[in-house]
Amino acid sequence: MSEDLRQRIDALRAEIRRHEHLYHVLAAPEITDYAFDQLLAELRRLEAEHPELLTPDSPTQRVGGQPLDALTAVRHAVPMMSLDNTYNEGELEEWYERAVRGLGRAPEALVAELKIDGVSLSLTFEGGALARAVTRGNGEVGDEVTANARTIRTLPLRLPDAVPAVEVRGEVYMPAEVFTLLNRERREEGEEPFANPRNATAGSIRLLDPQQAGRRRLSFFAYQVARTEGLLLTHHSQALELLARWGFAVNPGWRRCTTLGEVHAFIAEWGARRATLGFDIDGVVVKVDSLAEQQALGATSKFPRWAVAFKYPPEGVRTRVRDIVVQVGRTGVLTPVAELEPVALAGSTVSRATLHNADEVERLDVRVGDMVWVAKGGDVIPKVEAVDVGARLSESWPFAMPAACPACGAAVVREEGEVAVRCPNRACPAVLRGRLAYFCSRAGLDIEGLGRRLGEQLLAAGMVSDPASLWDLDWAALAALPGWGEKSAANLRAQLDAARQRPLWRVLAALGIRHVGERAAKLLAARFGSLTALAAAGEAELQQTEGVGPTIAASVVAFFADPESRQLVDRLVARGVDPREEPLPPAGGPLAGLTFVLTGALSRPRPEVQALLEEAGARVVDSVSRKTSFLVVGADPGSKAAKAATLGVAVLDEAGLQAWLADKGVPW
Repeated sequence: MSEDLRQRIDALRAEIRRHEHLYHVLAAPEITDYAFDQLLAELRRLEAEHPELLTPDSPTQRVGGQPLDALTAVRHAVPMMSLDNTYNEGELEEWYERAVRGLGRAPEALVAELKIDGVSLSLTFEGGALARAVTRGNGEVGDEVTANARTIRTLPLRLPDAVPAVEVRGEVYMPAEVFTLLNRERREEGEEPFANPRNATAGSIRLLDPQQAGRRRLSFFAYQVARTEGLLLTHHSQALELLARWGFAVNPGWRRCTTLGEVHAFIAEWGARRATLGFDIDGVVVKVDSLAEQQALGATSKFPRWAVAFKYPPEGVRTRVRDIVVQVGRTGVLTPVAELEPVALAGSTVSRATLHNADEVERLDVRVGDMVWVAKGGDVIPKVEAVDVGARLSESWPFAMPAACPACGAAVVREEGEVAVRCPNRACPAVLRGRLAYFCSRAGLDIEGLGRRLGEQLLAAGMVSDPASLWDLDWAALAALPGWGEKSAANLRAQLDAARQRPLWRVLAALGIRHVGERAAKLLAARFGSLTALAAAGEAELQQTEGVGPTIAASVVAFFADPESRQLVDRLVARGVDPREEPLPPAGGPLAGLTFVLTGALSRPRPEVQALLEEAGARVVDSVSRKTSFLVVGADPGSKAAKAATLGVAVLDEAGLQAWLADKGVPW
């Protein structure tokens, strides 16, 4: 093998790493996405031709690897301790005075850093290359998540200095923009949204599939060099500067302060700017700068004496928790809800706030009788932000999720890897109420005359048992129910008749198939055209639908394989709820089975190019996915080029497309 080839691969890796740092860490790119994609494509091609030169720290290995069966527990070489908290200037000054007494003098300097609300991670580099990434866990033992850590773009896979061994610690977090998009996608897929970015981060970094973790677009701030071999550091501020030089994203705005007054000013400054950041912070971490002074101060059994966290007051308003109740939804998920003393919040009176799930209750340690801060999230649903532990009543006790469903008494279950606790009983009254309400809602079949309250009335009267039984109603008996009458009954009958003509995608959405929201329902309806055709499809056939991956495909197959679900579908069909659409015909021609995405300015109008490709049998879609065959780029391509590079999608410029089409016998 020529030395020139090896040098070219090394040069490509170095150049790609430099541009990744400029783009993801410094937000100062020097080249276009297309030019970057070409560098990455060349490196990927050379590594494919010479697999013996592929290394784990290559930029091509950012997203990849097979899913794991389970995470491996790893003991930390140096325990990852928690920080003691302070909540006002007086408590922070008390911490400082203890440090002064411990040293016999004032510390040389302090370092103030933003306290990112994420998940702590320990990274071990050996010979300059990332060897292992481990979560904090219980401080002594954590989970190895190396494959997932490699997908984080703000985390270098190789250090520019070949230090024998170094352990870097930092915080993994989810940017606010990414969190909003992720929750929107989860709602579209019929999934429960995450409670907050920290919960989403904790779940994402521990996923068993690295490719799925990579799609969560996590970020990382390095905050400490915990141990080194072959490297002498004397100050924490020196370590932060070194981390930045090594290519890490370092906590923005950190400051070396010579007095506690400067720390107070830092806390006030960033408290005022807190809402403008693109990520969550919940305070400021203050550390003694000198590593020798840190060693002299030591630690208690729980906390280091040389560092402390100043916690900002939570956002929202304070009120008291009267009770914590558990609601059961249409999928059987148990959701804890805090019943509150009514309080004015953002223009309305709030008396209930979601606690999301058992993990969130445990994290908050919220109890009946607690004073809590309540705020409205991005989706304006009131939620408990934090607990005022100092105002806690002595007789309070921790809340625990029930072992049995509060609606039907069935033993609840919690699937491995999920935060949700579920009632498995499909005949559970709460599940039936939720399913019926969702089926009739605007997200489902959109039957205006049957809201949640009226649906519950019909269930209580024994007049319906499932959505299909709506078309079996005894109209005379319905008219006799309190609050109904003949006119209301006739209106509902007309609406149910009209519902038989709803588009197929609405029926699919109304069925509540897990992971199948409006977007997936529309894709499946257009592809298969009827409930019968969809029910007969296997996973492989389902995944041939653009935008339908293995998770959705497996969920659809499982739904139609379930006897109860299939019986419901059959009962709907028998009652005339069986809309049909003309399914997309299988494409023919030389480009059959291929999917294209167009981006940037081409020499011909884009609709003309799209028509040319479609006439030859290809599909042209708007967004890049793993099923995209080719991305065609013109001048000034946008973010689609970067996404194609991340997913390993082939990229053609206009000249390349013309040559490729000519080879296929398709005239340009």
